[in-house]
Amino acid sequence: MPVDARPCEGEHVKESMQPRQQRFSLWYAVIVALTMLAFQTLFMSEQVDTLPYSDFKTLLHAGKIKDVAIGDQDITGTFSTEGVEALLTQQQVDAIHRTGKGDHPFQTLRVNDPALVQELEAAKVRFVGRPDNKWLSTLLSWVVPALLFFAVWNFLIRRMGGAAAGGLMEIGKSKAKVYMQKETGVTFADVAGIDEAKDELSEIVSFLKEPLRYQLLGGRIPKGVLLVGAPGTGKTLLAKAVAGEAGVPFFSMSGSEFVEMFVGVGAARVRDLFSQAESMAPCIIFIDELDALGKTRAFNLMGGNEEREQTLNQLLVEMDGFDSNKGVIIMAATNRPEILDPALLRPGRFDRHVALDRPDLKGREQILKVHAKNVTLGADVDLGKIAARTPGFAGADLANLVNEAALLAAREGKSAVETTDFDQALDRIVGGLEKKNRVMNATEKETIAYHEAGHAIVAEHRPLADRVSKVSIIPRGIAALGYTQQTPTEDRYLLKHSELLDRLDVLLGGYVAEQIVYHDVSTGAQNDLQRATDMARQMITQFGMSEQLGLATYEQTPNPLLAGTGLMQRERKEYSEDTAQLIDAEVRKVLSDAGARVTATLEGQRAKLDALSHMLLDKEVVDRHDLDMILAGNVTPMPPPKAEAGSPVGVPALVPAQQPHSR
Repeated sequence: MPVDARPCEGEHVKESMQPRQQRFSLWYAVIVALTMLAFQTLFMSEQVDTLPYSDFKTLLHAGKIKDVAIGDQDITGTFSTEGVEALLTQQQVDAIHRTGKGDHPFQTLRVNDPALVQELEAAKVRFVGRPDNKWLSTLLSWVVPALLFFAVWNFLIRRMGGAAAGGLMEIGKSKAKVYMQKETGVTFADVAGIDEAKDELSEIVSFLKEPLRYQLLGGRIPKGVLLVGAPGTGKTLLAKAVAGEAGVPFFSMSGSEFVEMFVGVGAARVRDLFSQAESMAPCIIFIDELDALGKTRAFNLMGGNEEREQTLNQLLVEMDGFDSNKGVIIMAATNRPEILDPALLRPGRFDRHVALDRPDLKGREQILKVHAKNVTLGADVDLGKIAARTPGFAGADLANLVNEAALLAAREGKSAVETTDFDQALDRIVGGLEKKNRVMNATEKETIAYHEAGHAIVAEHRPLADRVSKVSIIPRGIAALGYTQQTPTEDRYLLKHSELLDRLDVLLGGYVAEQIVYHDVSTGAQNDLQRATDMARQMITQFGMSEQLGLATYEQTPNPLLAGTGLMQRERKEYSEDTAQLIDAEVRKVLSDAGARVTATLEGQRAKLDALSHMLLDKEVVDRHDLDMILAGNVTPMPPPKAEAGSPVGVPALVPAQQPHSR
């Protein structure tokens, strides 16, 4: 039967699995004593009036005092209430009447009065000496402040040490969150698009469920499994699914949580984590963002030893010191495997490396189905077509796409999420937030229209380029003034030389269109030129696509697992200056040839270029249907505007900006 336990601290999980033991605490006795003292003081003590010493002497001379007890600091006793109205104030008389007639107790502070004893004897008053009880004053003046100070000090120390760590004295305890059995709430059914990785980890699940099956044959289960992949590909989700399928405790901790400002804390937490895991075997230890803890150890010029290196050394020792046959499996995730210490990656520690790549077309459709289970979809929604429009999207990106589409539909009060909502969500994720309120003058708006039209026309006249699905001149994001959206027909893992040349032509389409129409260029082509230059340099230095340079490569190939992460890699430069000049010349030649091809295409398709740009100025967004009409020649191009005064010869005047077309 699974144990019903919520995520809690590692050291407390063991208590949740056993009967709770009652432990005596000194605080219980202190609280009971203070409660009894307060109850006695407030409810059980006799009501005693405090009289001024002068009134006490007046009552004594009038013969009203019955008896007294003389202490070191005060005098207590009783007096008769008959006939005292003329001797006391009206407030004191009213207080006496509320308590009734008869003898009334009193108390007064003792003053230095040597004649008091003689006066008591003369009035025939019975008096006795009384020693003061100092324990109460001692308790109130010393013990209670000490207890309050200790309570405040303990509270501050717990705040400093962190509630999760249990205070300063337990700072070396592991901060791992433990999910008991299937409390992770994730199984393999919740993970889609990475079938190969699930098959690889199913053996781990099988061992945790049936360890004797492997031990009888003398097999040894891998000690560690390293999940490697770009951000958002589902590494943490897959680790939780393994624990959910196996039904074992799941220790989850980030690599950065091991290292603290105190020396030795990280190593102590590693020891405590493995100690807890062995006591609760079979179980899974999951360390997220392993690169924060397991970076390559470098030589320290200062001669010291960093806290992070001590923690890493302790982790290496613990991984060598335990037996995986006990049922403790270590899993870790990272998106920067190139910086991990080689000692972590050798056999006997992280034996298996499971790579999680970005999902393909089929995988993206499966992921969309998983995230759309609880979303009401319209009848026109085809998740297969949406998956085809999202190449390069990871699992987290697809989850965000479904969520954005649902939010857009809810914002407009729809009863279901429609295809248009997915279109708008995709545009928002790829291009950024739409900025309809950005005011642009007619010159800039027409320049952007011709620029985007140049991209689209070139893409449609290149047989190996991706087809255009939408063209827009609505500003989005921080710097995007327009965009041309292309949809690939299938996932590609290899690109030929001819395909790269077609993609290079599409990148230069906007720049060349501005040059043809205005005989001038704008700064809007900066990103296109940068991407085109990078592509041309890769073709020359990495792909061996230059006849002049031959088959040699001259720069380091980027890791495909890190594609889109923005991580910079160290370039290899092992060639002469003459070779560098030749590389630069070849890059310029590739770009120059592409520019000549694009110029010939756009000059030959000038009517379609003008028609598409004018339609963009009118509608701001041109979909595939309108683009097909233009390409088929079914749209009559608008006549070129007359040249205005001051306009260069051959450069059409600007068309006034039309009202934005409501989408």
